[in-house]
Amino acid sequence: MSVRLIDGLAEFAPDYQGFIVDLWGTVHDGARPYAGVVDALRQLRRSGIQVVMLSNAPRLSVRVRKVLQRIGIGDDLYGAVVTSGDATRDAVAANADMSAQRYYHLGPEADEGLLDGLPTSRVDTIEDADFLLVTGLLSSDDQVEAHEALLRRAATRGLIMLCANPDVIVLRTGVRELCAGALAQRYEALGGHVEYWGKPYGHVYDTCLSKFDGLDRQRIIAVGDGLHTDIAGAQAAGIDSLLITGGLLADSWGTPSEAPPDPGRLADSCREAAVAPIAAMARFVW
Repeated sequence: MSVRLIDGLAEFAPDYQGFIVDLWGTVHDGARPYAGVVDALRQLRRSGIQVVMLSNAPRLSVRVRKVLQRIGIGDDLYGAVVTSGDATRDAVAANADMSAQRYYHLGPEADEGLLDGLPTSRVDTIEDADFLLVTGLLSSDDQVEAHEALLRRAATRGLIMLCANPDVIVLRTGVRELCAGALAQRYEALGGHVEYWGKPYGHVYDTCLSKFDGLDRQRIIAVGDGLHTDIAGAQAAGIDSLLITGGLLADSWGTPSEAPPDPGRLADSCREAAVAPIAAMARFVW
């Protein structure tokens, strides 16, 4: 299969009334926006196109908004923000049994407040926990193997793992960093049961669609750099998708992030992932 290559959003943006836009790898690199992103968002808004940000960040959307503001992406450039952290918290709150249970948190200290305000209680040992909440590894150089013993103990006890970020890898300023999805994959390999919240799972797309003002999903497109998250999720939700190749794909190919993708290599990657974006471009630019 071949994928249409475009240079900028202006080539087809008028065909849509709503954009679901990935953050990490599409809008920013973990520290700053990519060149051209702010202008692209501004042009979309000027064109009357609604924009919803969808992130696999394992934290609440109010915190993500503050981060976007700090790096120069103001509230005027988009509408709602939907995060996997929101989805995880909502899932726990909606489960009467789970919301009253004890949980062990595996993740960085910055994510510890995800379930604050709910009847749940955090415990310090797996042996005292009723479920396992995973938001990520402990630091940028942490490895899954360092948590093998803990994961084995949790799996032996039959604890459900709530994965608040299905991403396996993210690029932080060009450097690969493991995410909660890597821990979840290992837990499943050990026989553990994982519930994932975020892309590519349908519940976050349902939430995104509810944020648009009266738009049919046929006039909405999802944009992102993850074949197995952004593009696969949009496809499962019946939404068109635009692939950004300058993030995870360029890194895996060993090519410059700003370089147009090789059509053959792009087609092979999409075929292997069993996805069919309607178009691809190196960076999210107008």
